[in-house]
Amino acid sequence: MSNPADSSRPARPSVAWIGLGIMGSPMSENLVKAGYHVTGFTLEKDKLDRLAEAGGTAAGSIAEAVRDADVVITMVPASPQVEAVAYGPDGILENARPGTLLIDMSSITPRTSVDLARAAGDKGIRVLDAPVSGGEAGAIEAVLSIMVGGDRADFDEAAPVFEALGRTVVLCGPHGSGQTVKAANQLIVAVNIQACAEAVVFLEKSGVDLRAALDVLNGGLAASTVLTRKKDNFLDRDFEPGFRIDLHHKDMGIVTDAARAVGAALPVGAVVAQLVASLRAQGDGGLDHSALLRAVERLSGERV
Repeated sequence: MSNPADSSRPARPSVAWIGLGIMGSPMSENLVKAGYHVTGFTLEKDKLDRLAEAGGTAAGSIAEAVRDADVVITMVPASPQVEAVAYGPDGILENARPGTLLIDMSSITPRTSVDLARAAGDKGIRVLDAPVSGGEAGAIEAVLSIMVGGDRADFDEAAPVFEALGRTVVLCGPHGSGQTVKAANQLIVAVNIQACAEAVVFLEKSGVDLRAALDVLNGGLAASTVLTRKKDNFLDRDFEPGFRIDLHHKDMGIVTDAARAVGAALPVGAVVAQLVASLRAQGDGGLDHSALLRAVERLSGERV
């Protein structure tokens, strides 16, 4: 019989998790399932209760959560929220111990990641930017794609944590590189969803059996993870948010600004960014990004 206290087994690092939203809650719970001691903080009490029920520990503040952590993970909506939890007297940098590894898994601007790494380094805190792709389903199933920026030694140290959260984990380059790759990911996803939405309207208006058509399309060169994951959303007009239009609007702003800074033309991406912005302006920002279908239907004369 194995001894649970066997000292030959390396101890798992203690983890502080900041941000327990649609993605953060299932991701933190997957770390608990993998045997990590996870202390979480967020502003919503029900999310803290959910983590506690899953076997984690609820903290009353960021300072309390990070004080004794070996690894701090942040998963919040955008750059302003990352800066809010990282900086200031009550933030991560002032309360985490020197040597702590801070992994920001939010989707933010590359510049914010670079600035955070520099500021954290002044405190002796190491940083990885590690945004993810895969949506709520990928978070729940622990099959996320994780794009990482930072130092190789820190990436190697974090590998067991990443393996509990995702299936594809790649070090993309120095600080900010993970966010740059994530921006490209969001460009591809938005354009893909828009193409699928246009195909759906075209097929329905042509009188084709939509379910059969999407099945055969997804068996050929038009196949994609987007079509696999979002097919039922299109068929059922179910736009319960897995990834909100509001967040994709933010991400399209990141990629268009970053592309402008390096002189990369995004002609199709710019159009889709405007379509995402238009859908948000019409009050659909809280819906799943597959709701781009609603915009195409409106342009095609449908009342939705």
